[in-house]
Amino acid sequence: MSQTIEIKVPDIGDYKDIPVIEVLVKPGDQVEKEQSIVVLESDKATMDVPSSHSGVVKEVKVKIGDNLSQGSVVLILEGESSLAALTPAPTAAATPAPVPVSKPVAVEPPVVRAPAPPPMSNPSPAMDESLSHASPSVRKFARELGVTVQQVKGSGPKGRITQEDVQSFVKAAMSGGAGSPAAASSGGSLGGLNLIPWPKVDFTKFGEIERQPLNRIKKITAANLGRNWVMIPAVTYHEDADVTDLEAFRVETNKDNEKRGAKITMLAFLMKAAVAALKKYPEFNSSLDGDDLILKKYFNIGFAADTPTGLVVPVIKNVDKKGIFEIAKETAELAALAREGKLKPDQMQGASFTISSLGGIGGTYFSPIVNAPEVAILGVSKAAMKPVWDGKQFVPRLICPLSLSADHRVIDGALATRFNLYIAQLLADFRRATL
Repeated sequence: MSQTIEIKVPDIGDYKDIPVIEVLVKPGDQVEKEQSIVVLESDKATMDVPSSHSGVVKEVKVKIGDNLSQGSVVLILEGESSLAALTPAPTAAATPAPVPVSKPVAVEPPVVRAPAPPPMSNPSPAMDESLSHASPSVRKFARELGVTVQQVKGSGPKGRITQEDVQSFVKAAMSGGAGSPAAASSGGSLGGLNLIPWPKVDFTKFGEIERQPLNRIKKITAANLGRNWVMIPAVTYHEDADVTDLEAFRVETNKDNEKRGAKITMLAFLMKAAVAALKKYPEFNSSLDGDDLILKKYFNIGFAADTPTGLVVPVIKNVDKKGIFEIAKETAELAALAREGKLKPDQMQGASFTISSLGGIGGTYFSPIVNAPEVAILGVSKAAMKPVWDGKQFVPRLICPLSLSADHRVIDGALATRFNLYIAQLLADFRRATL
């Protein structure tokens, strides 16, 4: 029997007032259960809202630019009742399609808000902030980049400011672009640095080119990393870890436990070693909040995962309470979800320390960028056999390069060196991690 059904936004975690960026149905459309009906965009990801029922769209209650929360009515259906509802998954805001392909958006986890940075340029005359139409997530994104929304001209419906507007403003300010407050007030400088404008080149003069727009993940990652690189005075410290015995133990253990399904990875050992080091040196498990240092009592470790669309950072929660096999299994599952574009926002939030491992690809040393609001990140390169002097002769040992980048406002060189050395000692003799 036909009846009128309200389709509402299901449980979307802690997110509230999320703007609608795309409406996928219209009155008269036939909607199937689980079909995406609107797309929401938070400060962390875009999300499809699926229909909990099948039926014909009688009325669409939202439009692009509206802010929705859990329980908000999206549309009215005429159809059969069903109690099933699904949780929306992250989706990429790429070329619209009837049902967008879900993809995650990687940015830094919002554990603790970092201190508000100074404006990128001399602020505009005081204005009523309500006159600048922007969602809370866009306002937060702007603040993190040192921009006030009054400085940005919106391109969305009714002049609404979008995240892309903020990114365009920052790009123009950094290049001294015409029309930006930075260019107008400081002659093309950024924060008084007197930077020369970004070079404008007609590359077609020199040969054939192909223009490819950055995908959503890379655009947001670029903005976050650019901010972190400029605002965090980070220093990178290098150390070599002898992982000969640990690697032999890992290989042998995997042979003895083939039936367990999940294989132990070096990343699992690195996470447990990181937790032990964070407990010994708690400054590394902290965040700056104005003039205060927030020391965290939880140990959530993020790890950089390589995907076809760019790097994302899944987070393993409560690593201190999990065993090596459990950590290895969870990292493998999250990495698979990342490659498939199925990570949920809460699976990329809450990290207190991050590990970026390039060991599967290669490399020797590198300088990873600190993932704000964290204060340090550990970079791990490919282990290689090297001759090591044992006092009598050179012997072959498997050496793993470690590169620790740390916020110098919180961590000085001596402390960073001790932390890195302790990680290396744990990897050389993992029995120390149990002490």
